[in-house]
Amino acid sequence: MERPRGSFPGLEEIFTMNISMRKTSLQFKQQVLLKALLKNHPRCHTVTMIQLTATPASALVDEPVHIRATGLTPFQIVLLQASLEDEMGNMFHSQAYYRANEVGEVDLEHASSLGGDYVGVHPMGLFWSLKPEKILTRLLKRDVMNSPFRVQLKLYNSNVILINKATADPIVSLTLERWYVAPGVTRIQVREGRLRGALFLPPGEGRFPGVIDLFGSIGGLIEFRASLLASHGFAALALAYCDYEDLPCPLEKVDLEYFEEAANFLLRHPKVFGPGIGVVSICKGAEIGLSMAIHLKQVRATVLINGPNFIFDAPQVYRGQIYQPLPHSPQLLSISALGLFEFRHIFEEARVEANQTSFLPIEKAQGHFLFIVGEEDKNINSKAHAEQATEQLRRNGKNNWTLLSYPGAGHLIYPPYSPLCCASKLSNFHFLIHWGGEVIPHAAAQEHSWKEIQKFLRKHLIPVVTSQL
Repeated sequence: MERPRGSFPGLEEIFTMNISMRKTSLQFKQQVLLKALLKNHPRCHTVTMIQLTATPASALVDEPVHIRATGLTPFQIVLLQASLEDEMGNMFHSQAYYRANEVGEVDLEHASSLGGDYVGVHPMGLFWSLKPEKILTRLLKRDVMNSPFRVQLKLYNSNVILINKATADPIVSLTLERWYVAPGVTRIQVREGRLRGALFLPPGEGRFPGVIDLFGSIGGLIEFRASLLASHGFAALALAYCDYEDLPCPLEKVDLEYFEEAANFLLRHPKVFGPGIGVVSICKGAEIGLSMAIHLKQVRATVLINGPNFIFDAPQVYRGQIYQPLPHSPQLLSISALGLFEFRHIFEEARVEANQTSFLPIEKAQGHFLFIVGEEDKNINSKAHAEQATEQLRRNGKNNWTLLSYPGAGHLIYPPYSPLCCASKLSNFHFLIHWGGEVIPHAAAQEHSWKEIQKFLRKHLIPVVTSQL
């Protein structure tokens, strides 16, 4: 029944109002307590405060990434881990410990790693220190066009090593995309006559300097360096010469006319800037690259990465002439404590005893050379070979060469931030080959040499229009 206006509440109504006010007060206290608990709960701090950033999140594999962690406790020690799964399902991991600064930040451009896979200030250390779960597995990108490598970064508390990391939850994580081809680059499969390869063209209508890219005894068609060269403005032909489609395996001879056909094919392309081309080559490919520079007038600039100055293994043939390989001494083969085969010294006796005609006549080449040498190469004594080749040029009055020699670098010098592969097995051999190298100096060699390769090619292939690139 409604109470008359202006009248006072009865005892029953007062009792009911009092109970209602107590309930409201209790609910308010519970809400305040809940907010306090949530504010101080560590998981809430993780969600609302701690951040892990990496910029750019998607980029070419040879581009640096800026990694930062913020919102940490001042001077807190944390563990950063990187992981990558290749196209064959092989896992690669790296990790490093860092201490936050006075404002609770870890910036890899300035912070020094305290331990893990490397020590010191190395902004890209988590990438080039990646190691395979399955020992001596080589990280090699096969499909460069359709998918990147995805690198997952995770931030853990520093004591995660004491527990099972597989079941531990990271504080925060993110995933990066590392591409081997820039937007707009096109890939053309090459099956012209007996040529086998893949041509990568930069975007745009203009003409570009042409480059033939050669790898070593791994065989097959390796495209990742050519695709990156195209991403930086070169028309790059990844050229296979053994163990691919109908090409021979093993390689019984090197027919230089095959490579001459490749040079002419490249120069005929309407998007290639003539009149000459460049060659980027490593190992057995560098032996072929050197011979191309000597015999083919089309070759104006040659990059030789850890190669010999003589023919080894298979003879070379060009226009009816046969050029024999330098003999080797199998008794000079070394096998390390881990059972890794080292071929570094097997040609030393022959090199000492051989006359000048046993070495490739580099002085006949009309173009320019960039020698890149890893001084810890366990596969080829590449420093001695490069020094002998440059001395041969000097004796003949030539100064058309540059020699970059890197202490601590191994045989497989690839584009920047590639993990060091110190040893691996080739498909056509039953043993493991020691490539050599120390992680940090090898990484530095890769970063520096990649810039020098591009500068060298631009200088000698398009000296007048360098500014267009």
